[in-house]
Amino acid sequence: MQKPISTPEANAGRRYLSEHELANRWGLSPKTLQRWRSLGDRGPLFAKFSKKVAYPLDGQGGILDWEQRVLYRSTSERAFA
Repeated sequence: MQKPISTPEANAGRRYLSEHELANRWGLSPKTLQRWRSLGDRGPLFAKFSKKVAYPLDGQGGILDWEQRVLYRSTSERAFA
């Protein structure tokens, strides 16, 4: 699956959370987010601005979207497909 190319125009209206802001929001260690990024198969999408990592808050693939997709009704049934 190809990842969309990030352009300045596409990111102009987006709000971002830093690694520490997202870790605090979810009650995780920033190291957990770093590990997820290095594994590449889990966690939300992120953007890199030079050496800085940021997570888009809204929009498709953003934190709010990702939080909705990981909700469960029970241990075997996702709330949203």
